Amino acid sequence: MSRRSFLRTSAVLATGLAAVAASLKPLFEMEDFTSAEQFMQKYYKELTPDEMAKVLKRIEREVEKQYGVRPHVRDLKPMDGVEFVYALNLSRCIGCRKCVHACVAENNQSRNPEIQYIRVLKMPHGTFDLEKGDHNYDTAQVPEKGFFYMPVQCQQCHNPPCVKVCPVNATWQEKDGITVIDYDWCIGCRYCEAACPYWARRFNFTKPSIPADRLNPEMAYLGNRPRKQGVMEKCHFCVQRTRAGRYPACLEVCPTGSRKFGNILDPDSEISQILRTKRVFMQLKEDVGTNPRFFYYFDV
Repeated sequence: MSRRSFLRTSAVLATGLAAVAASLKPLFEMEDFTSAEQFMQKYYKELTPDEMAKVLKRIEREVEKQYGVRPHVRDLKPMDGVEFVYALNLSRCIGCRKCVHACVAENNQSRNPEIQYIRVLKMPHGTFDLEKGDHNYDTAQVPEKGFFYMPVQCQQCHNPPCVKVCPVNATWQEKDGITVIDYDWCIGCRYCEAACPYWARRFNFTKPSIPADRLNPEMAYLGNRPRKQGVMEKCHFCVQRTRAGRYPACLEVCPTGSRKFGNILDPDSEISQILRTKRVFMQLKEDVGTNPRFFYYFDV
């Protein structure tokens, strides 16, 4: 190829690439993609370690640019020999909702509008009919006489219906029992939200609002990194904490010790002992066949 032909071809190619970039710009803006790099990113399960390292650096740069805070983003994998299970003592829960707000702060959920992964239901004594629960109670003091309180969040089902309906495999269950979401792969169709019997999925209708001074900089790719508009999100047992050997934020803040969490595959763990010795009365909506990893129990 002559120099003249090379320059002519290069000019045509550059013009074509510029036109493609210009045509994609509205798509980036509409879908809230921050860069072509994010738009072209491969599926999570296809990323090599080197590619994932580059993705994590990109996320760190983009978070710092948006919030002025340099985060530490990790891709934490499930540990061998671990299956996480949650148990909640209904004898002790007082409905204070501290778990709700600790979850919001830990997991970088939108503050305006505020997205909450945990609902606390005020239930009349003598029934477990969730239709009779009050999701939006607003009282000056809790607990109230004649009621008990039932927090509900993602149940991390053995048989998760949300995974079955996702058309792009953006959500899946990992070997430690946690059902996760790849926010960069989610198309926001909300099929998973419709399939979940526990009201556990949340959709970002607007661009999430998080004050920079309230951003949690300790992040995980499949956990609490900031999400874009138009994707699903939910409780993931605080993977940025639990896969690093810590308890979920909701457990640590509970003032009554109602919440218990641990590895069911360890027979000596506290969670294993609770499930063997306490009056564990149900998995929520057990009849729908999801087989939750979230149990409710009483002291006696």
